[in-house]
Amino acid sequence: MDDNSGFGRIPSTTLAELLGREQVMDAGIRPLWSPVPRIAGPAFTVRCPKGDNLMLHAAIYRAEPGSVIVVESGDLDYALAGGNVCAIAQRRGIAGFVADGLIRDLTEVRENAFPVFARGVIPVPGAKAAVEPLNGPVRCGGVTVHAGDIVVADEEGVVVTPGARSEEVLRDAGAKLAKEADETLDMWEAAHRSRVEKILAERGFTG
Repeated sequence: MDDNSGFGRIPSTTLAELLGREQVMDAGIRPLWSPVPRIAGPAFTVRCPKGDNLMLHAAIYRAEPGSVIVVESGDLDYALAGGNVCAIAQRRGIAGFVADGLIRDLTEVRENAFPVFARGVIPVPGAKAAVEPLNGPVRCGGVTVHAGDIVVADEEGVVVTPGARSEEVLRDAGAKLAKEADETLDMWEAAHRSRVEKILAERGFTG
């Protein structure tokens, strides 16, 4: 899925190389169905305490179209959302969910092709009681996410570009992709082999 910022054309692998490990969510945050399209957009951040999903359910009516709802969850015992919540979010133009937690009704979510990146599924719904501020800093997949940061999620992983660096990173990513597009496999192999052999020699390898 493309987005107005231009990040929709940038693979997570490219962004990971530019931003480093600290901006890449851990491998437990994964697409819940496949093949999932790439999503990209500004983060709308949500914090849900243990056993409660009220604020995610509130967020789907407040997030702007094109945004990625990013959720910090307090546990892995209850579902943050189900098929209807995902369907409403999709109908309202939300790009997808990235959640450090669980959902349910995966069959419905998959059939509607709504992108969800999360830790898994569980059939038990959470409660709706705890009020938390929306769009504050959250921790998701080991990465601190602020509202407006650019989230790119695809089958390779989830990468968060700080909002203040978005123009710089988009420019550098475009240049990197253009350079790679002009490089043949033979060119890549020659450069790669030279680099590997140089490192081996420097470390005393003689095999």
